[in-house]
Amino acid sequence: MSKTIITVVGKDTVGIIARVCTYLADNRINIEDISQTIVQGYFNMMMVVDTSQCEKHFGDMADELSALGNDIGVIIKCQKEEIFDQMHRV
Repeated sequence: MSKTIITVVGKDTVGIIARVCTYLADNRINIEDISQTIVQGYFNMMMVVDTSQCEKHFGDMADELSALGNDIGVIIKCQKEEIFDQMHRV
């Protein structure tokens, strides 16, 4: 299984979750865990996803999600789970 951490941050607007989740579903990326909050009008979402069924290379997927974020006015970042774990080890 290939896991990726996706973060979405920006001013809250209608449709952020729908647009991101539609992209993931269209590319056979399964959401395994998701957390989202809105604090004083700012949206923050973190997802752990399984990309093992996605046919795109990680870099292409990350670039497309970043472009989607630009379209909807948020910042979308992707990190492979193993890199995320190494960065956040104590």
